[in-house]
Amino acid sequence: MNVTLIGMPGVGKSVIGKELALKLGFTFLDADTIIERNAGSKLQQIIDSCGESVFLEMEQAAILELGSIDKHVICPGGSVVYSDSAMTFLRQHSMIILLEASLAEIRGRIGNPETRGIVGAKEKNLETIFKERTPLYKKYAEAVIPVPDPFDPSRAVADIIRELSRH
Repeated sequence: MNVTLIGMPGVGKSVIGKELALKLGFTFLDADTIIERNAGSKLQQIIDSCGESVFLEMEQAAILELGSIDKHVICPGGSVVYSDSAMTFLRQHSMIILLEASLAEIRGRIGNPETRGIVGAKEKNLETIFKERTPLYKKYAEAVIPVPDPFDPSRAVADIIRELSRH
């Protein structure tokens, strides 16, 4: 069994994912880190130099190349929901949990969206991206965990573990 955490950039996927992996005795896997390592560049540099469509292809490939893994907490980038094949793969190999926070909380955590490596941030504002992605996140999520405000990763992890025990 694997667990995949999806949600907007800035929701806390990586921080919560690392703590969750420790608690479960799983391996933490950050797809953005895989993409950066494979490309030899930061996310924003990839988006700026190659374009968003190439970045989305790289993101999809990073997920599909995971193959048959077990006991991992997978944290893909927030734009992974644009790839039906990546999401289908993740659903087949893990339980998908949406980490949810308000737009105001996310805005306060991410700084400048145009330099954060967020697909769509050059053409759209954060609110538009939030409204565009939220239905996609909900479409694929098997469970929704509200991220506490103020940010409390331990409480989110406890909520996720409680949800996992129900499945």
